Amino acid sequence: NACTCISQLKESGYTIISVEQTHQGHLLNEFEFPDSKIALVFGNEVEGIDENVLRTSDICIEIPQRGTKHSLNVAVSAGIALWQMIQRDLKLLMDE
Repeated sequence: NACTCISQLKESGYTIISVEQTHQGHLLNEFEFPDSKIALVFGNEVEGIDENVLRTSDICIEIPQRGTKHSLNVAVSAGIALWQMIQRDLKLLMDE
């Protein structure tokens, strides 16, 4: 059960970030990932993330898109989100 898994991750100190189009979501390109343990949650292209999972998430972020179809393959979404997440660390490495 996803909600049970999220509860266990939270107990272990993870921030739960769901990647989904929601009204309360933050745009990925404007979002600063917390400097803590993070668990990213992705849904499938058709149904997205279950509402119960969204409610238990700490944060929702959205990948900005143009056009009429706002759906990405989950692998593409994961790649985009992970790339954005490591940008801060890459900048720190480049400054050393």
